[in-house]
Amino acid sequence: MSWWKPLVVIIVPSLVMVVLQVLLYQVAGVIEGSDDPMAATFTPLKFLAVNLSVGAAGVLAILLLAWTAKVPWRSLISSPRAFDARRLAQYLAGAALLLGAGLGVVALVAPDAPGWTAFGVTTTTVVMLVITVLTTPMQAAGEELMFRSAVLPAAASWVRAVRPALAVGLVVSSLAFAAVHGSTDPWLSGYYAVFGFCAGLMAIISRGIEAPVAFHVANNVLATTVNTLMADGEAFPLDRSTDTGDASVLILVAVNIGMVVFVWLRERRARATS
Repeated sequence: MSWWKPLVVIIVPSLVMVVLQVLLYQVAGVIEGSDDPMAATFTPLKFLAVNLSVGAAGVLAILLLAWTAKVPWRSLISSPRAFDARRLAQYLAGAALLLGAGLGVVALVAPDAPGWTAFGVTTTTVVMLVITVLTTPMQAAGEELMFRSAVLPAAASWVRAVRPALAVGLVVSSLAFAAVHGSTDPWLSGYYAVFGFCAGLMAIISRGIEAPVAFHVANNVLATTVNTLMADGEAFPLDRSTDTGDASVLILVAVNIGMVVFVWLRERRARATS
């Protein structure tokens, strides 16, 4: 592609995501009667706004890259093989086990780090859980479509040689993924970059989007469910400002690396069998 086309693929979907989110936040604020719709607290409607905006931006990113690069959109989902639902299910089960173990360790060694207060179930809790189950998979898949299926290969097109191209794609997509999360805390920003890098490795190793989507869906659904249940019946805050992260994120970094190893072993076994 021309050098400027990857910039369009990298920048435009993220801008659309932010604009959609801000607009939907304003709508949520009007419905809820909020004086500050941009506050960090995640109300059910604001949570739904985030999930819808990210999902839409992911679809836009795929369509934009398919159009600018003149490639079939399916090749951005998996290539050279076809999309494999069985792979997705296997990786989802493995990711759920790894992430469940990781959250359990965090609860034991650093229970104050995630901002949990107390267990509680109210109408807000139930609504948040329903939105989590129904729309968080769409949000997680949207981020993977945007950054692994679109930004990674788009940025990689700046370099002709394959291995350097993959390195460029991994670095750019990981940094872009961390940037859109808007954290000013070095621990959290670093974790988002590592998450993006590991998800990119999963996609490259497996030659498809199933593994990173499965990991991202399991991560977001489990984390949001626990955060909701441990918010004492209230909407939980989403604070990514300075000093909101700490060394406990290294536990989740280990989970990310464990998932990369799992994908590598599973794909190596699949190749040996075939």
